[in-house]
Amino acid sequence: MAMQDELTAEIRKTLSAARIVPVTLPDCGGLKLYLLDDDFPRAPLSPAEMEAALNEPAYWIFCWASGLALARKILREPELVRGKKVLDFGAGSGVVACAAAMAGASEVVACDIDPVSLTASAANAALNGVDVRLAGDFFALQEDFDLVLAADVLYDKANHHFLDAFLQRAPEVLVADSRVKNLQVPPYRLTDEEEAGTLPDLNEFDEFRRVRFYQASR
Repeated sequence: MAMQDELTAEIRKTLSAARIVPVTLPDCGGLKLYLLDDDFPRAPLSPAEMEAALNEPAYWIFCWASGLALARKILREPELVRGKKVLDFGAGSGVVACAAAMAGASEVVACDIDPVSLTASAANAALNGVDVRLAGDFFALQEDFDLVLAADVLYDKANHHFLDAFLQRAPEVLVADSRVKNLQVPPYRLTDEEEAGTLPDLNEFDEFRRVRFYQASR
């Protein structure tokens, strides 16, 4: 309850009436996350709330469709991560990091530039009884990994330079994204697609419920 209250206090700095609650994800092997309650206020935000939401977006309060799809894939195919040292880049809520740890990764690092996201990732790891290490700066990590995982980080083309950086840090990369329909960055290749939605439901367009998986190796 303490972590739930701490995360609720954090989001109320931006959304004064919001609540964070534990949610069991569908078709995810019992994986739970602290997320924005489904009854969150849907009225227009005040000017102050809008400014705070734009300046400090709290991505961690949602389980985005690509993160949910990637977590499901990992839990269905644990051989993807079993025994491997894994980095979850742009961790958000930490859903992918938690799934990798649950599926048998030897070590998992959740990396995000938002310190509150790291707090949420730690809370969600504890909620699921798994160990996840935290990192705030990808380029400050002076270590290599067996696998880099990333979900919903390609929506901004300014982030595409990370695709090369991932391969410099690990021999295998798996990216999930619902915004990029045809990633033209060799050696990344489209390998699979899956339907998933964001939780709580944001009533997104159907096209954003189609998650594509891109893999690369060196």
